[in-house]
Amino acid sequence: RRLTGAINKSQCICLFTNQIREKIGVMFGSPETTPGGRALKFFASVRMDIRRIGQIKDPSGKVTGNRTRLKVVKNKVAPPFTECEFDIMYNEGISKTGSLIDLGVEHGILEKKGAWISYKGDLIGQGREAAKQQLAENSDLQEEIKNAILEKVNIGVGNVIASNDEEKDEG
Repeated sequence: RRLTGAINKSQCICLFTNQIREKIGVMFGSPETTPGGRALKFFASVRMDIRRIGQIKDPSGKVTGNRTRLKVVKNKVAPPFTECEFDIMYNEGISKTGSLIDLGVEHGILEKKGAWISYKGDLIGQGREAAKQQLAENSDLQEEIKNAILEKVNIGVGNVIASNDEEKDEG
């Protein structure tokens, strides 16, 4: 409570991390709780639950990263309860190529048949990791898929912005 005003005036971000504990004997509701009382839950503007949901292995079986799910539990500044999944690769961070593949498949730009992933009929790779490797090696293809995703997501947005700018110029 004491930090809220100072953080607002200085326009900085204060980030807290916490872990989950289990409440013993809970019959209804979630037995999971975060230690430290209720104040942090109440005063936080955004609360997220981040969990590892799987491992990413290379062909030899060595673990190279984690598949991660993020849930927005509380959000005072944007719509809450959204979810996303992404890859966190060791020595790389969040995988840009993995996110491109996920978004491409979700928006119908990339075609996925079984393990095969293709773009405009051309095979990118068999399996997600092979497709990520191919995109990492081919920056032109990566840029083309990225632009196709942005174009599909922003359908009509450019026209709306342009018409608003024209109205401002006339007024």
